[in-house]
Amino acid sequence: MSSESTEPEEGLTENEAAILNLEKKRFKYQGSKEQAITRTLGLTPVAYYQQLNALIDNPRAIAAEPALTRRLRLKRDALT
Repeated sequence: MSSESTEPEEGLTENEAAILNLEKKRFKYQGSKEQAITRTLGLTPVAYYQQLNALIDNPRAIAAEPALTRRLRLKRDALT
């Protein structure tokens, strides 16, 4: 059995949990992440990153994945 949970985190929708799970993964090749976004979530990369940026400020996501959301917020804020 995989160590990755397919169940949504407490309080998150399946889509929100899937977005956070995808952010936990490492991708070896350029473009692999974008292909995974389209294949697994059915979103364009632009739509994915828009949803991700809103999600990492969401209290439910912060409660479910505090370290991940903090890292992503710091990374985003360093770009602005």
